[in-house]
Amino acid sequence: MQRLVWRAGLVAPATIWLFLLSFLPLVIVARQAFASRTTYGNIAWTWTLANFQQALEPIYLAIYWRSLWMAAVVTVVCILLSYPVAIFLAFYVSARWKPFLMTLTVVPLWTSLVVRTFAWTHLLRTEGVINTALLNWGLIREPLPLLYNNLAVFIGLVAGELPFMIIPLLSSLDKLDRRWLDAAADLGATPWATFWNVVFPLARPGLMTGSILVFVPSLGNFVVADLLGGARSILLGNVIWNQFFQRNQPFGSAITLLLIGSVSIAVFVAARMRHAHAPRQEQ
Repeated sequence: MQRLVWRAGLVAPATIWLFLLSFLPLVIVARQAFASRTTYGNIAWTWTLANFQQALEPIYLAIYWRSLWMAAVVTVVCILLSYPVAIFLAFYVSARWKPFLMTLTVVPLWTSLVVRTFAWTHLLRTEGVINTALLNWGLIREPLPLLYNNLAVFIGLVAGELPFMIIPLLSSLDKLDRRWLDAAADLGATPWATFWNVVFPLARPGLMTGSILVFVPSLGNFVVADLLGGARSILLGNVIWNQFFQRNQPFGSAITLLLIGSVSIAVFVAARMRHAHAPRQEQ
């Protein structure tokens, strides 16, 4: 009994915290999603599906699709950029320098996302650093439209989410038994064959974790899209923020539930894929 009380005491603070700041707000949002908005912006607590019907209109479906493919492309690009970095840190860097280089990887996370996004506006704007350098070098004759479009949002999301892909991949690669690599080399495997048949399967848990950590925030991000994309690149997070800002909480809550449902499905599929491959990795 004493051990049970001790365990309950350890779990209670985190449980209460999650209930008050996660579960309870989610219940409120779910209840508001089935309410309606009055003429003066108040909430009428009557059960209705009108908010979900409005959320499925073509104009919003286009925004859902843009948010989905943007998050997917950002995830794929982060994977392609993170694998070389993670392999270099895991296999080619000495133990003396690895902590320092890992610290440099997460240094961008020491500053606010808003500050980092504002820095990108100075780099990408018409008179920014990139256009100024290209003009001075004679590579272009007029400034490139690098800001307030999908490209700017894509760059900002990749720059912001890249560390969340590198760290899980590096963690998986650090746990990899080097004898597998030696065995592949002894059997005459090329570096690409070794990567595809040995490194990639064994590092799949880190890949799945990093993909979730990148895809989920990218799908609901609104700061980067608002500052770098403007009105031309509205994502789902911007729609939700605008609805709550305009006191249309029921419609914003309905879109929020759809976003949570999409994220939950993506996380569930990724978790099933990870567990499906876990027994093969342990053999």
